Amino acid sequence: AALQENLDKKLFGQHLVSKVVVKAVRGFLNNTKAKKPLALSLHGWTGTGKNFVSKIVAESIYKRGLQSKYVHQFVATLHFPHAHSINLYKDQLQSWIRGNVSVCPRSLFIFDEMDKMHAGLIDSIKPFLDYYELLDGVSYRQAIFIFLSNAGAEKITEVALDFWRNGRTREDIQLTDIQNALSVSVFNNKNSGFWHSTLIDRNLIDYFIPFLPLEYKHVKMCVRVEIESRGYAVDEDIVSRIADEMTYFPREERIYSDKGCKTVDAKLDYYYD
Repeated sequence: AALQENLDKKLFGQHLVSKVVVKAVRGFLNNTKAKKPLALSLHGWTGTGKNFVSKIVAESIYKRGLQSKYVHQFVATLHFPHAHSINLYKDQLQSWIRGNVSVCPRSLFIFDEMDKMHAGLIDSIKPFLDYYELLDGVSYRQAIFIFLSNAGAEKITEVALDFWRNGRTREDIQLTDIQNALSVSVFNNKNSGFWHSTLIDRNLIDYFIPFLPLEYKHVKMCVRVEIESRGYAVDEDIVSRIADEMTYFPREERIYSDKGCKTVDAKLDYYYD
């Protein structure tokens, strides 16, 4: 219930995300006979809510949220920076996951910047995501894996723009309109950590979840929430000014914010110092 409530209150313009994440996480947590871990891959432009959603999922399962010792975050450019060390990273990654799931079967692993991860590295965790009852005496079936990536954002925008140009609302977009094309796009993207990955090839990712690009009205929603979170009364003039300062694409139509809500916090500092 808290997961649904938080997404409804704080995530804007992402009807598919709210629907799929709640359904997937709730169903998985209630399933006492899961055949494999839950694997969600979140895709979209910067500032559309991917990190935010992984934070909300963590908070809905663990009292301390991202601070819980059972939540493990990996950032590609921080934890796996060097291409020449890929074999070392593979061994470390397997060891980290094995060790943590041995301590707590209901562990959560979040992989950020998948689009910057060296191709082939993520395949080292394939055994943990597969349909094995036990691996060396350890069951991974209660674990949750969440992958965050900008890869596939172009394909998501393409679908959203098609709907817009045909006079249909973004809420008309269904997961079936986009999920297969998204997984193929990510699989064939040479600049993605999922490039030709066995995780996709073997259908081990349960959901590819598209984060749609945010429109002007969604940016204004983000600004309002941020102002309220700072304890101020909402000033609609400031809300509009910040939304107007954002840049939008495509160049002709100017529908979508190119940074989503990413810089809202910093822009507010200018008005509320």
